[in-house]
Amino acid sequence: MKIIAVGDVVGRPGRQALLMTLPGLVKEHAPCCVIVNGENAAGGFGISARIAEAFLTWGVDVITTGNHVWRNKDVFKIIETERRLLRPLNYPEGAPGKGSVLVEKNGVQVGVINIMGRVFMDPLDCPFKAARREVHALKRAGAKIVVVDFHAEATSEKAALGHYLDGEASLVFGTHTHVQTNDPRILPGGTGFVTDVGMTGATDSVIGVMKEKAMRKFVSGMPAKFDLAEGGVEINYAIAEIDQETGRTVSIGVVRRKVVLDDGAPADTLD
Repeated sequence: MKIIAVGDVVGRPGRQALLMTLPGLVKEHAPCCVIVNGENAAGGFGISARIAEAFLTWGVDVITTGNHVWRNKDVFKIIETERRLLRPLNYPEGAPGKGSVLVEKNGVQVGVINIMGRVFMDPLDCPFKAARREVHALKRAGAKIVVVDFHAEATSEKAALGHYLDGEASLVFGTHTHVQTNDPRILPGGTGFVTDVGMTGATDSVIGVMKEKAMRKFVSGMPAKFDLAEGGVEINYAIAEIDQETGRTVSIGVVRRKVVLDDGAPADTLD
């Protein structure tokens, strides 16, 4: 069975790229589950109820998020009731929403976990212990395949979690940096791993925002309002094939695909 994991969707350019390419990806690969990180989908920061609902109608099975999940207050309208929209599992008890979900598609039960790192990030509960507990819980609930989106800054922390869950999770993929890493591999215990699947958005940019404003901030040291870039749009994703009997990854790769925003394509009008 195949899993597609799409990197952080950034604003309207990223949403438009997802809208235009997802039907073709599903037709080409016939995945049992499509996971999309949507924490930057609303204007570059956060996600709204309307955008989350649209993603699910477009063919996304699970939406993961990260440190920007609460930036758009509209998310509170949906995060308690829509189980397929996740926030990081290791927020303290009492945070709205859930950090994992069990979905069934074509007779296969897939567990998806959203977890967040702590290095250069918010000081949440331990991602390692929380992720392992949840992997075991999803398997007890019937999941044959368990996938983890690790939303983290440090590559070392991401690699450590991959090895920590090796042989337990089916696939661990990283998000957050918006830069795809060329290191997809299968760990010794059979867990597929890639440090970061990248970004879906405007690549003629600094991680999705206008490069001129990002440069100005770095050069001057002064605060700056970041606006979304629009040029050179790509969709970045990982695709893994997993043996549904053993739960082990048998192949994994990453893709960067340019997207031409065709005037004749369906339009994203979610802003």
